[in-house]
Amino acid sequence: MRSEYIWSIVLFFPLLIIQTTIIPLIAIHGVMPDLIMVLLVYYSMRCGQIYGTALGFFYGLLFDLITGSLLGSTMFSKTLAGFIAGYFSNENKRELYFKSYIFLLIVFLCSVIDLVVSAFFSSVDLNTSLVRLLFEQGILPGIYTAVLGIFVIMFYPKRSIS
Repeated sequence: MRSEYIWSIVLFFPLLIIQTTIIPLIAIHGVMPDLIMVLLVYYSMRCGQIYGTALGFFYGLLFDLITGSLLGSTMFSKTLAGFIAGYFSNENKRELYFKSYIFLLIVFLCSVIDLVVSAFFSSVDLNTSLVRLLFEQGILPGIYTAVLGIFVIMFYPKRSIS
């Protein structure tokens, strides 16, 4: 088994702890970023669409089981986000994507899709309009998540000559 497959699972648990304990403290008017989404997009683009879809399913299932949220809502939304992020998995353009702001746009797209689908299934307020749901629970947290994706660009290893 390749080591990046193991690292994608090992890194999930510390990020889940940070996501559930520290991230609510830095929320801006209830808008919180999703660190797990940044990790999912990174590994989906790095390992491919099938692995990203399976990893999204696994991350969502663990997130639902550990946090006690509605079983299946996060699982479905993260599976869909991993599938979409896997579309951008191209071996020839991987260095370009991870070293530029294209990665942030991909994180933003996947995060908005993840958050809107998750909010659609877990929302109990039926009086909320679709535009308000898209903006408050999709676009704003998606922007915040994409901003935190800058750390991947900053710390992505430079290509070495060997």
